[in-house]
Amino acid sequence: MARIAVTDEISIGEEELHESFVLASGPGGQNVNKVSSAVQLRFDVARSPSLDDEVRARLGVLAGQRLTKDGVLVITARAHRSQERNRAEALERLVELIRHAAVPPKPRRATRPSRAVKRRRLESKKIRANLKRARGPVRED
Repeated sequence: MARIAVTDEISIGEEELHESFVLASGPGGQNVNKVSSAVQLRFDVARSPSLDDEVRARLGVLAGQRLTKDGVLVITARAHRSQERNRAEALERLVELIRHAAVPPKPRRATRPSRAVKRRRLESKKIRANLKRARGPVRED
């Protein structure tokens, strides 16, 4: 079986992908009622041997609603009239999603505001407080 290269380290086998074709709404004229041109691409994220645990976890978060309870990612493509173009689009969206999940997030480094930034913040608060105080009722002393 052929393998689909996702990144330098990750490639998925075509046997891991399951396609089903359904009737699509949208453009196609009379043809839309008789040809199943929309594609549902299914990829079992939970049981895929091609993904390591970190990528699998990030992909689960990125997939959101597209991930079933069983851990199967479902991508539906129906934008084009032809089945082939929809298949290509669904596969490209899957590859892009896996590529995005393969990049580990940059760790956050804790920083502190500088003394000058704190001073400017407090000065602006004082100016704002004085402005609001001046808007209050006029007192006759």
